[in-house]
Amino acid sequence: MNDLHIKKLSVNDVSCFENLIIMFEEVFEMKKFSMPKSEYLGELLGKESFHVFVALKEDSVIGGLTAYTLNQYYSEKPLAYIFDLAVAGLWQRQGIGNALIMHTKSYFRQNGYSEVFVQADRVDDYAVDFYRKTNPTEEEDVLHFYYTLD
Repeated sequence: MNDLHIKKLSVNDVSCFENLIIMFEEVFEMKKFSMPKSEYLGELLGKESFHVFVALKEDSVIGGLTAYTLNQYYSEKPLAYIFDLAVAGLWQRQGIGNALIMHTKSYFRQNGYSEVFVQADRVDDYAVDFYRKTNPTEEEDVLHFYYTLD
């Protein structure tokens, strides 16, 4: 895809981030979603530990991912955790997700990170198949536990 551009968002890209979140809402079929305030999203984009990459085609967000920096105590090099990754329905299966992964890996490698990792639910066959196709170094069989604090 020659006219695809991948961009790391900065604090000045709140509207682009909002467009990505709207796309996430659609792709992930999120129910009862309420967009956080623009000021909050700007603050989030300003944090060094939060990263947003978008895939743009003619200035329209057609995909993207969010990642967090995790500092380690086993190593001085941080880890990057991909939290969300999605491509708009019309653009899926065209290499955009893979391009986002490759760009993100390159970015974190250049910035001294030791590893990029992502989790996928076992029941989400599409996500599991997608990540396997991105040539991960290793695949682990882990369980994900969470605690709701409401």
